[in-house]
Parts: sequence; C-alpha cells; structure tokens
Amino acid sequence: MSQPGPQAEQQRLVLGAKVQQEKPIKIVIATGKRKTSIARAVIKPGKGRVWVNGVPIELWPIEMARWKMMEPLLLAGKEIVSKVDIRVNVKGGGVMSQADAVRMAIARGLVAYTGSELLREIFEEYDRSMIAGDPRQTEPEKPMRRSARRRWQKSYR
Repeated sequence: MSQPGPQAEQQRLVLGAKVQQEKPIKIVIATGKRKTSIARAVIKPGKGRVWVNGVPIELWPIEMARWKMMEPLLLAGKEIVSKVDIRVNVKGGGVMSQADAVRMAIARGLVAYTGSELLREIFEEYDRSMIAGDPRQTEPEKPMRRSARRRWQKSYR
C-alpha cells in the first residue's frame, strides 16, 4: 500500500469536492409557508446582508411587506444579524403572503442557527406565527357553484 500523495490531492481537486478540514462552515436552510407562498432561507456566516429573490431587503419596493420581512431581524438584534448572510427565495401567493412566509423562514433559520431558546421565546412572545405558522387556508370551491360558499339565488314568487 502506498501513502496518499500529490496524486490523491490532485484527484480530489479534479472531482471538485474539496473537504474543508480546518473548520466546518455552519449553513442552515429554513422554510416558511403562508397560504400558497413558500419561502426558503439559506443562512450562513457573513456581514449581515439579506436578499429576497436576489434583491436586497432594504430596496424591497413595498414598504409594508419590507417591514414585515424585517421584523425577525429587528427583534434578534445587531449582534446576531451582523454575523450572518441570509438569502431567501420565495414563490407563490400574493405580496403580503410572501412577506409572511419570508418572515417565518428568517425567524426559524435564526433560531436554528443560534440555537438560542431565548431568541425563540422572544419570537413566540412577539407573534407565535413567526415560529409555529398559521394553519388557515382558503376553502375549496364546491361543484356547481361559483365560489366556496355562494349558492344560487332563491326566489319565492
């Protein structure tokens, strides 16, 4: 048997799978759902930047949605947020539904990344749906009707 030498190192580089031996990078993937919106957040060490669908969160065009998405960041504080970069992809639903899904994904991801029970309690005390979610969905449309509850008009004369 021969010792692993430069050939083994070269083969590892050719395959493109170089394992980081010194210190592993902590990466957390979290999801959030609201109605038909689904958000996926990837949290890793960084400088405190947050992107939603490739747009920095500070430049998000709808102000109410921007503030809703930033709630977990404001509650967590600068010391936690300034150490991580967050990239969120969201699709489906409407504007505010997407904002709620992003908010949930960021909150869940920050709790998982830090492992802090105190942060979890802060989020749950502020609004439980940041962590637990909101189970309400739209009611399905029934056969032979134009909406879920609407019926045909009835006339007695």
